Amino acid sequence: MKSKPFLMVASLILILALLAACAKTAPTTVITEAPEEPTAAATTPPQVETTAPTAEPSSTPEVNENVLPPDPQIVTITTDDNFTLTGYYYPSAQENAPVVVLMHWMAGDHNDWNEVAIWLQNRGFTNPFENPGSDPWWDPTWFPTMPAEKSYAVLTFSFRGCQPYPAGCQSVQRENWLKDAQAVMQFARALEGVDPNRIAAIGSSIGADGAADGCKLLNDEFPGTCKGALSLSPGDYLGVSYVLTIQKMGKSEPAAAAWCIAKPGEYGICETAEGAGNDAFKGFSIPDGDHGNKLLSPDLDPLPMQLILDFLDEVMK
Repeated sequence: MKSKPFLMVASLILILALLAACAKTAPTTVITEAPEEPTAAATTPPQVETTAPTAEPSSTPEVNENVLPPDPQIVTITTDDNFTLTGYYYPSAQENAPVVVLMHWMAGDHNDWNEVAIWLQNRGFTNPFENPGSDPWWDPTWFPTMPAEKSYAVLTFSFRGCQPYPAGCQSVQRENWLKDAQAVMQFARALEGVDPNRIAAIGSSIGADGAADGCKLLNDEFPGTCKGALSLSPGDYLGVSYVLTIQKMGKSEPAAAAWCIAKPGEYGICETAEGAGNDAFKGFSIPDGDHGNKLLSPDLDPLPMQLILDFLDEVMK
C-alpha cells in the first residue's frame, strides 16, 4: 500500500521532466524577410495646387516713368513774322509718341479743344480749364471710348486775334493764319517726347483749312513728316485753295491722307477734292450735321468723333 504514493510522485516528476524538455526544443518564429517599404503614394500627403491664377489684362495703359506728366504745358510759338502764339502741349503716355495738332474754328480759340485734347491724350486726366460753354464738344460723357493702348501727344493753340467762344476771332487774317498754321506744325516736331516724323493735323472751319495747308507746308520742308489732315467744314478760309492743297498732298511720297467732313450743304468742296488725284483722300457727308465744331455732336451718322479715331488709327500706324 505504501508503494502507490511513491509511484504517483515518480510519475508526476517524469511528466514535468518531459514538459521541460519540450519547452527547450520548441522552435522560435524568426522573421527572415524585411517588410515591404511603403510606397511614396502611401507616405506623401496629397499635393496642393499652388499655381496662382492668371491675372486679367489691364484695361488702362501702364504708367511709364520715362514720359512727361499729363498736365498740359503752356507753350509759346513764334511765327516767321515774329508774332507769338500761345498754346498748350498735352504729353502722351508713350515715348516717341505721335503728335496731333488741333486747330480751332473762327468762333473760338484753343479752348474749343479742352476736352478733345484730354480725350486724345487718354491718360485718365481731368480737364483743368474752365470751358467757355456747355456745347457738346465740352461734354466728354458721350465721346467714343479711346482704346486703352492709344495715347497721343496733343498740341493746341490760338490763331492770332482770336478769343474764347463765343467772341472768337475779331477780324479775318487769312495770310497771318496761314503763317500761324505753318509755325505750329513746325513747332510740333520739336516737342519733348514725340516722334517728329509722325504728325497729323485736325481742324475746324478756318482750322480745317489750316490743318490741310499746314500739313502740306510741313511736308514741303520735311517730306513724309505730316501723315495727314482731317478737316471739319473746310472752305478756302486761309486764302489757299483747299482742293489744290489736297492735290499737292497726294503727290508727296507717300501721299499724305486728307479726310474731309461736312454737312450736305457744304460738302461740295469735299466732292471736288475727291477728284483731285489724292489716293489717300476720303470724304464724309453728315446728313444731320452743321458747320465746324457743331459736327462734334452726338447722334450723328456717321459720327465725326469716331471718324477722328479712325483717321488717327489709319495714319499713325
